[in-house]
Amino acid sequence: MQIEYIKENSVTIAVVTGEEKVVTDAASALELAMSAKYETGADRLAIDKRVIAEDFFILSTGMAGEILQKFINYHVKAAIWGDYARYTSKPLKDFIYESNKGRDFFFVETKEEALRKLAEAK
Repeated sequence: MQIEYIKENSVTIAVVTGEEKVVTDAASALELAMSAKYETGADRLAIDKRVIAEDFFILSTGMAGEILQKFINYHVKAAIWGDYARYTSKPLKDFIYESNKGRDFFFVETKEEALRKLAEAK
């Protein structure tokens, strides 16, 4: 796992990339968020979709909801970037659509878009 810290519009964003799955459950997601927050004060995470376990995208596992709730409770905003075209689940598409209308959790296609959304989020 690599974490790079980027300042965008005077907001510090932790950019998480890598080859291995880092977010495998709610506890690992919270550990990642708290590490970023306490190391640099970054309360915004731009996360490469490839470091997230596939169970996150199967809503019936409850993993996505649990992680989203933890991030909201700890005042962490996140954007996951990657390709979502292969997912056909209507509930997942609805979850992505509703998340993108909010201010805390976003699903986008590119790292640049993730940085922009997080920098603009109130």
